[in-house]
Amino acid sequence: MQIYKVGGAVRDRLLGLPVSDVDWLVVGATVEQMQALGYRPVGADFPVFIHPKTGEEYALARTERKSGRGYGGFTFHASPDVTLEEDLIRRDLTINAMAEDLQGNLYDPYNGQSDLEQRILRHLSPAFAEDPLRVLRVARFAARYAALGFTVAAQTLELMRQITESGELQALTAERSWKEIERALMEDQPQVFIEVLLACGALKELLPELDSLFATPGERGQTTLAVLAHAAAHDQPLHVRWACLTHDLGAAIKAVNQRFKAPRECQELATLVGEWQHHYQQAAALDASTLLDILQKFDIYRRPQRLEDFMAVCEMIAHGHSLHDCSQSAYLRGAAAAAKAVEVKDLVQQGLTGQALGEAVKAQRLSALEAYTQR
Repeated sequence: MQIYKVGGAVRDRLLGLPVSDVDWLVVGATVEQMQALGYRPVGADFPVFIHPKTGEEYALARTERKSGRGYGGFTFHASPDVTLEEDLIRRDLTINAMAEDLQGNLYDPYNGQSDLEQRILRHLSPAFAEDPLRVLRVARFAARYAALGFTVAAQTLELMRQITESGELQALTAERSWKEIERALMEDQPQVFIEVLLACGALKELLPELDSLFATPGERGQTTLAVLAHAAAHDQPLHVRWACLTHDLGAAIKAVNQRFKAPRECQELATLVGEWQHHYQQAAALDASTLLDILQKFDIYRRPQRLEDFMAVCEMIAHGHSLHDCSQSAYLRGAAAAAKAVEVKDLVQQGLTGQALGEAVKAQRLSALEAYTQR
């Protein structure tokens, strides 16, 4: 029985990057041997075990063959006879197909270290085209390592194009697609993820609404990428980045949210940005009634962070359009403070309840906003 550290942990160590998660591979062992050593089985499709002390995952070496459509259309075979090389070749990229034994010796049967040095994302074998999820994974790796100068090999991009044209991307579930999109959006250069999908034709299949921005006159598509890049540069959270990506999709935002089953926070902010972003640039010219409608819609009294997130997206949009005046944010914060300054308890003490209380609160908030706009 031989144990190897494999995949991302080896890759990132060679790149001089922090290593967070470690994947372990066991060659030459049976399920019974692993259990006898105290490892706890957790794998449903193939043998994966939890180390009795460290809690890390150890997988038995395995091979795979295509047996159906999509990401899950594979049959796995785990056996003590499966070699390290046979296990590694089923992986996606050469840089992810290296291993290191417990003594620190590197095993690199597919020249992953050379591709690391050349900054190339290269597929391992023609079997790469059997898994449509790899289109998104490669685009995500391109986004992660763009700052280091990595690019996708021309032959790999061609295989990604072939996968797209085969229709296999349609077999991906919303959950799997979203998991890759979410991770890609949180990379340092998420716009590269979109650029790679665009280059291989996958964007048209996955996000046709966004793809169409690149086909229309003007620079709408490139501006969206600039907005997303600014969001990453300002270390914005996931829901802000998602709203930045979808901000120019108009009425299609709802359909996109639903297609990927985006988290509720992402859906809500994207929808609000789509509906109200045009009011942001004109904030100082809005009348008190419209300001009140906006503040009510954002529920600033119970969820003040939503307005802050909305303004963050609008600031990223402004930067993407090379507009650097974001004084509207300060103006909207002032409006929110004026509306929130109305003391509801004072009206309750006057004996107001129910609808009468609601109308009185609204009237006083409107009055406060009228005073604010007339300063």
